[in-house]
Amino acid sequence: MSRVSLNGITVGYEDEGSGEPLVLIHGHPFDRSMWRPQIEHFGRAGWRVIAPDLRGYGESTVVPGRTTLETFVRDTAALLDHLGIDRFVLGGLSMGGQIVMEFYRLLPGRIRGLLLADTFAAAETEAGRTVRYEMAERLLREGMSGYAEEVLPKMVAPHNIKELPAVAQHVLAMMSGTSPEGAAAALRGRAERPDYIALLPRIAVPTLVVVGEDDEFTPVSDARLIQRQVPGATLEIIRRAAHMPNLEREAEFNAALQKFLDTLPPAAAAER
Repeated sequence: MSRVSLNGITVGYEDEGSGEPLVLIHGHPFDRSMWRPQIEHFGRAGWRVIAPDLRGYGESTVVPGRTTLETFVRDTAALLDHLGIDRFVLGGLSMGGQIVMEFYRLLPGRIRGLLLADTFAAAETEAGRTVRYEMAERLLREGMSGYAEEVLPKMVAPHNIKELPAVAQHVLAMMSGTSPEGAAAALRGRAERPDYIALLPRIAVPTLVVVGEDDEFTPVSDARLIQRQVPGATLEIIRRAAHMPNLEREAEFNAALQKFLDTLPPAAAAER
């Protein structure tokens, strides 16, 4: 694990393996440890895997108030600049997937390929904005523990909570350990996120869409919409997984991502 100061904050991150860079963005309310199975697998498989803690999460600085998706993108781009990485494959899950779409909106020339996992492309509804702002206040008032216990059966499928207790405990620990101030700031920022539906047809790099078949937060229908709108995108539905298929079914998730990565043109060819 490493840390660096940039954009006025300290960012914790993993940088493992060697080869072409694969950048993985965690969801809410998690941290970079959610990508541990992928960091280990792809770090051994010839990829340089970079997984940062977003501001407000994990070992990165907590900044109260409101954190927009663009701010997360600027932090990530600054980290990659620090590491000397220009072009890369970029992946994210849930909020991380929305950050990936925002990254492509702002800096498309840096991206060789996209992984959009268990995410949602449309702007927030009026009712959804209200829920996010109210949840932000609840987390500041009550802390993370009650919320974490409440949403665990949606993050991890109930049968996997029983069959994979270590995974369930990891997810619960990430959520419970997140800063309420950091989580609230991200919720406020996501409440005002742009609509990415119009962006999807303009995505001009290979794209893999992944979703757990039992995901209640971002169901298969959301993944199918993204896959239909992104030219040439492929869809992988991970059976017996909910919102965290990379942890609930890590072998299947890794196989789907490996298959996708194997289809990408060499970086030098992609740049011509």
